[in-house]
Amino acid sequence: MTSHQPRPFVTAHTSNQWSSGICDCCQDVPECCFSFWCFPCFACATARKHGECLCLPLLDGFGCIPPIATAMRVSVRNRYGIQGSIFNDCVYSTFCGVCAWCQMSREMNVRENNITLVHNRAK
Repeated sequence: MTSHQPRPFVTAHTSNQWSSGICDCCQDVPECCFSFWCFPCFACATARKHGECLCLPLLDGFGCIPPIATAMRVSVRNRYGIQGSIFNDCVYSTFCGVCAWCQMSREMNVRENNITLVHNRAK
C-alpha cells in the first residue's frame, strides 16, 4: 500500500504598502464599530495585539499631537516594511486618530494571518 501526502502550497502577503487605506473601515465592519463605540478600549486592544503595554494608548490624551498613535504607526510600518514618513504618520494620528488605529489593526490582522496552506487531495 502506497500513501502519498499532498504537498501544501504556501502563499504570503508581502508588500511595501498598507493593505488598506486610512478610511477603508468597510473591510472590517465589526472592528470599525468597536473603535467607533469604544475607542479607548479598541486602541488598548490594538496596542496589546502589537505587543505593547495594554494601557499605553491612554497617554495620547495629553497634548496636541498623539505621541503613542504616531509611534505605533511608525512601529507597524517598520515591522512590516511599509513605505511612508513620520510626517504622514503624525498627520494621520492627529487628524484621523480613530481611522489610523483601525488601519493599524487591519494591517496586523492581514500580516499576522498571512500564511495560507492550500491542500490538493489526491484520490
